[in-house]
Amino acid sequence: MADYNNGGYQPQGQQPMYNPPQYQPQTGIDPPPGYIQRSRAAAGVLAILTGAYGLHSFYLGNTSRGLIQLLVSFLTCGFGAIFMMIWGILEGVKILDGRINTDANGVFLKD
Repeated sequence: MADYNNGGYQPQGQQPMYNPPQYQPQTGIDPPPGYIQRSRAAAGVLAILTGAYGLHSFYLGNTSRGLIQLLVSFLTCGFGAIFMMIWGILEGVKILDGRINTDANGVFLKD
């Protein structure tokens, strides 16, 4: 009998071996002495209320992301602000939900 497993042949009745990607929480570090730890609640509220201007990104230290959000909002005469606001609301929910739990330096947000 021929060996069909090497040629990509899947025998009937067997499910393909597929492992879907698992959610991996972001890893972070504890704050070093003297480091001002950012607040999760403040970042989440900033993202929901002022997400179009990227204030939450500046607060968390992601200046390039914040600058992109700010420039898209202003350079499109407000039309891009609609999309940036949706982006901000989604990030705010992720921050408050705990899926985003570190700042730009990799330090955990305080609760």
